[in-house]
This record gives sequence, structure tokens and C-alpha cells, in this order.
Amino acid sequence: MQTLDTLTPFLGEIQARGDEIEAACRIPADLAQNMAGAGLYRLLVPKQLGGLEVHPQTFFDTLMAAAQADSAVGWCLMIGTTTGLMSASLPEQWANTIYADNPNVITVGVTAPIGTAQPGRDDSGAEGLLVNGRWPFGSGSQNADWICGGCTLMDQGKPRLNQAGSPINALIFFPADTVTIHDTTWDTSGLRGTGSHDIEVTNEWVPEGRWVVLGGRPRVDTPLYRFPTLGLLALGVSAVAMGIAACAMEEFMHLAAAKTPTGASRTLANRGAVQREVAVAQAKLESAHALTRAYIQQAWHEAEQAGRMSMDTKAKLRLAATNNAWNAAAVVDSLYHAAGGTAIYRQSKLQRCFRDVHVATQHIMVAQPTYEVIGKVALGLDPKQPL
Repeated sequence: MQTLDTLTPFLGEIQARGDEIEAACRIPADLAQNMAGAGLYRLLVPKQLGGLEVHPQTFFDTLMAAAQADSAVGWCLMIGTTTGLMSASLPEQWANTIYADNPNVITVGVTAPIGTAQPGRDDSGAEGLLVNGRWPFGSGSQNADWICGGCTLMDQGKPRLNQAGSPINALIFFPADTVTIHDTTWDTSGLRGTGSHDIEVTNEWVPEGRWVVLGGRPRVDTPLYRFPTLGLLALGVSAVAMGIAACAMEEFMHLAAAKTPTGASRTLANRGAVQREVAVAQAKLESAHALTRAYIQQAWHEAEQAGRMSMDTKAKLRLAATNNAWNAAAVVDSLYHAAGGTAIYRQSKLQRCFRDVHVATQHIMVAQPTYEVIGKVALGLDPKQPL
């Protein structure tokens, strides 16, 4: 894997603090800040803004390694790095203010255009937007400096439309201290440590340009920013799922070598059925990772050679991501069941892997309906065609 060397020194601490993260329903502030100081939240920020602008494969592998150490840390890092991708699309003034002027900045957000943004002026008469919205799934917001929310741009109470007649949606940046975090809303079965509470703004005035119109061309034109934003997000979500599965595999290997089931004379590792499960799990993970590498490399080549990525290539990136997530869930399920009663106890990492991976698969970027859209592209149909 092409994991960043800067992540390696944190892996031991991340693993050691897993119970703390789970109990607190958040990443410890000191850990998040130290990771930010090492540049780990700037994987997708342009080099011209002081970011790392890494290859998508490095992005994927780094998130997978972080999630293998702790799923919540991997998830929050995924949200932070993909939000940082927006720095390539912000107007230069705001890109510098938010990212270049603060090398340790953490930005997170929710892309879904649930909020509304009306034209408005502040007390001095400066133009901007007046924003209202409440967004679920505000992962990592407790440690953020800036928090984003997706909004529909409005004019006189009606959605502003683009040339195709569709509403114009934007991702709007708010200073963290202007956002209300409803910190009792994230009560879930898995990924509890992500602290993905609801976030809200009420009549918040935003100055001109402190937003990104979703679906527009990035201001920075290098290969990374020719990748589809949603494709990178989907790969990131799936990298976390793959990391969870790798954690389950590691935990099961230790258990299989040590556990002799009640009434048996041999360890789990010496059982034929267990050996089969391990081999199948290994094949699922390694084949999924190989497919991901192949499709990322194909997309990277296209991004280097062309200004836009083809629909087929975009579909393949989404296929790799969705395949990753569901193979990861299948691997965790099989190892959880093969472990027997040991897996149900809180001290077993397998029970947390089981809970966490099934939250990851519910993300819209890798959910089962994604296969239908990918299948339409493969069949030569319009992916936006209604069912």
C-alpha cells in the first residue's frame, strides 16, 4: 500500500485509544490536532495552498490504514480530507484564508443540499447569503475549524436554476463557532466514535464567495482535481470499510491461533471450515483492492491526458468503491460468525468491526442502489434515467 509515512507514527496511539474514542463518541481533540499538524487532513488540498495533493491511490491506502487502526479515526479523516478537496474550487481569496493561512486547519461538512441560501446583506450592506439548515451526519465536527453544509441557492423563495433547469446547489463554509452541534443525536450501533451529530445554522450570513457550487469545474486544474468529487468520496468511504475488514482479519488471525472451542481438541486455526473462511476472506479483500488499483490507475491516466473523465471511467470508480464496501462487510460477517461466542464480547474487536462496517455500507455513496446506476452505464443507458 502507498500509505503516507506521516500516518505511521500515529497508528499505535490510534489503536490504544480506541475504547476512549468509542466511549466519548468523538476523536480526542489532541489526537485530531496532532494529525492535522502532520498534514494528514490536507491529503487532497492543492500544493499551491500548502497541501499534499496526493495520488488517489495514496489517499485510499492512507484512509484504509487509519481505519484498520480505528474505524472512527479513519472515517473522520476521510470526511476531513474530502472536504479539503473543496479548496481547489473555492475562490482564491477564501481558499487562502481557510487553507493556506492555517496549515493545521480541519474542515468537515455534509454535501447533501438540505439547507437553503437566500441573497442577503450584512449590517454594513455587504452582499452575501443568508443561510438556514440542519444537516445530519456531521462527522468530526467537534474538532473542526470550519464546517460546511450543502444548500440550494434561492431567489425570491424559489430555487435558482442552472442552464439545464436544475436547482443550483452549493457547499457553504461556516466558522465552527457559528454552527450548533446537536451532540445528543448520534446514538447509533456503529461508528459511534465519529461523533456524526446533527449540525445547524440559523439565519447565518455568509460573505460573497465563501462557497463552492457543486458540480462546477475546480479552479485548480491538475489531474487530481479532474477526478469526480463524488468518485473520490465514494473511494474514501470504501477505504474505511476495507480498513475495518482488515482489522477484523487481523483480530481473527490472533483468535484462531489461540482459541480452542469448548469440546474441541484443536484450535480454530486447525479447522478446515475456518481455513476456508480465511482463504475466501483474503481473496475478497485482495481482489477488491486489486480492482480498485486498476480503476484508479485507469482514471489517473485519463485525468493526465484529458480535461474531463469519461462516464465509463466514473462508473468504474464507483463500481470499485461499492464492491469494496460490500466485500468488506461480507468478510467481517464471515469472520464474526467463525469466531463463535468470543466475538460478542465488548473486549473483542470483532464485535465493533461488525457494527461499524454495517454503518459504513449505509452511506449513499456505496449503498446497494449504486449498482443499478453503474449497471445502466454498462448497458449504455442514461444513468439519470428514472427507474
